[in-house]
Amino acid sequence: MATLRQLEYMVTIVDKGSFTRAAESLNVTQPGLSHQFQAMEREVGGPLLERLPRGVRLTPAGRSMLPHARAALAEAHRATASARRAAGVSTGELHLATLYSISSGVLPPVLGRWRERHPGVRVRLFEHRRAEELAQAMAAGQADLAVGPLPDNWEGTARHIGAEEFLVVLTADDPAATAPRAPQVRLPDLAEREWVHFTPDSGLADILEHACADAGFRPRVAVRTEQASSALGYASAGLGPTLVPANIIPPHFGGAFLRLDPPLRRRLTGYTRTSPDPVTANFLETLGDHASLTPPHVARRLRTGDRPQRRASTVPN
Repeated sequence: MATLRQLEYMVTIVDKGSFTRAAESLNVTQPGLSHQFQAMEREVGGPLLERLPRGVRLTPAGRSMLPHARAALAEAHRATASARRAAGVSTGELHLATLYSISSGVLPPVLGRWRERHPGVRVRLFEHRRAEELAQAMAAGQADLAVGPLPDNWEGTARHIGAEEFLVVLTADDPAATAPRAPQVRLPDLAEREWVHFTPDSGLADILEHACADAGFRPRVAVRTEQASSALGYASAGLGPTLVPANIIPPHFGGAFLRLDPPLRRRLTGYTRTSPDPVTANFLETLGDHASLTPPHVARRLRTGDRPQRRASTVPN
């Protein structure tokens, strides 16, 4: 059976691109590294890497083994960190995986509160564009826990934290924002608009496409962006409507945002691969207590129908 040290050698050789650079990185001799790697190849019954004049290339067996090697090393690291935390060591690092939109909207107040309670525990954040990528990373052992939509048939621990609502964002004086139905809008009423859309590799693009498809149309594109925060700015500047989670809308936002009729929501969960250690469980508790899926300033404007007041522009004397 391959040892963790041998797996570390394999991952480092692949990442560095050569045995020489891997030996330098690991602070071992190249003959010693080669000897251990060859012993692992004998153990698995065949070559894992092809030695090339200018680097290395994984064999089919190596490509099959590499993700498991990375997961084993990540799990060993977390096992050590978990044991230290369970033993009362107040320092360490919590690995947290999530989506970009959740990172900018849901997590800041949670992480702020967490920092107050656990100043000695660092947080390492892994951000992903799509829920599928997040689930794959968690299955491969990337982080202690994830915050996002719960993957189908997930077997680990999960805590439901609520549903985030997606809102249509427009200019403050858009006809849809000043109509009698405001602050609600039906997507078919916006079918002829050009939209502030998202890049194809963003999960927000799928959400917008599916919502419009359910409403019977495909959105025309005025501009594409990767970040929900950028989409907010483009939509409020008049490039077209966009669709974003309510929790990323900042206080005093100058544009209009409307609830969909019917509403569009996404359930969010904190989930782990195994039973959480005390620190991870405490973070899940903090997440459940302090995640603001619809911030108070957004809920208030949706409830009252208030629209932003345009300020008179000024120029220097």
